[in-house]
Amino acid sequence: MRPQDRILELKKERNAVILAHNYQVPEIQDIADFVGDSLGLAMQASKTDADVIVFCGVDFMAESAKILNPNKIVLHPETKAKCPMAAMCDPQGVRMLKKDFPKAEVVAYVNTSAQCKAEADVCCTSSNAVKVVNKLDSDLVIFIPDENLASFVQRSTEKDIIPWPGFCPTHEAITVDKVQKLKAEHPSAFVVVHPECRPEVIDIADAARSTEGMMSLVKESDKTEFIIGTEQEMLYRLGKENPGKTFYPVPGAVCPTMKLITLDNVLAALETMSPEIKVDPEIAAKARAPLERMMEIGRGD
Repeated sequence: MRPQDRILELKKERNAVILAHNYQVPEIQDIADFVGDSLGLAMQASKTDADVIVFCGVDFMAESAKILNPNKIVLHPETKAKCPMAAMCDPQGVRMLKKDFPKAEVVAYVNTSAQCKAEADVCCTSSNAVKVVNKLDSDLVIFIPDENLASFVQRSTEKDIIPWPGFCPTHEAITVDKVQKLKAEHPSAFVVVHPECRPEVIDIADAARSTEGMMSLVKESDKTEFIIGTEQEMLYRLGKENPGKTFYPVPGAVCPTMKLITLDNVLAALETMSPEIKVDPEIAAKARAPLERMMEIGRGD
């Protein structure tokens, strides 16, 4: 029996749902009940009636699903699949910033640990970061942990943003030189990049969108060629849902930790009901409010 078939059997037996991020490898996307960005996955996790959530993504995503579903079993097939940007931020540092800037509100990008979310007033994703910041009462915002996304938001707000010095190594690897080389090779292509990219990359792009924003833009566009400035697996879903269009990846835009989720460890997770995500109840209670506020605000792109 193929692992895909056994996974489907076990999914029914366990009353499980499989959620996969857009950066997962194609075979994982193909077995998922829902494929999407961080906001879409959080929303799916919050409203599922399944008893078990198998989260195919990096650590903070599975952790967020558990925070939103304290009474459900949340499985993360590979505990080594961690987000390096989330690891760049620590709650002690956030508390120090809050002490230094008592009038500031804290916006935590969803790419953070539960402990950091617990220090925030509201969470955001790349799809709604601008919308979230503009809805705050304070004119001073501490933005964790992505300085590139903070810079992107600063372009669209009158508020003053204090950025945390973190970044996504995958998006940092997308450089002006690489994009310009692709533009020279494909002069008719529309360039869309992720807001986690460097400011100078965003400057030369035609648009900056979250992964789900990219899906919408491509579907609605009359263009037929696109240079995609985000993790390479995004091209699989783009191609699958837009068969008449052509997509070009930026060389080297690979998230190695996303690739740690495989059919074999998804199958093992459903067979053994482990590894199970656990979050300290006190931390989870504090982190739940900013996550729920994020979902109430909804999409921005």
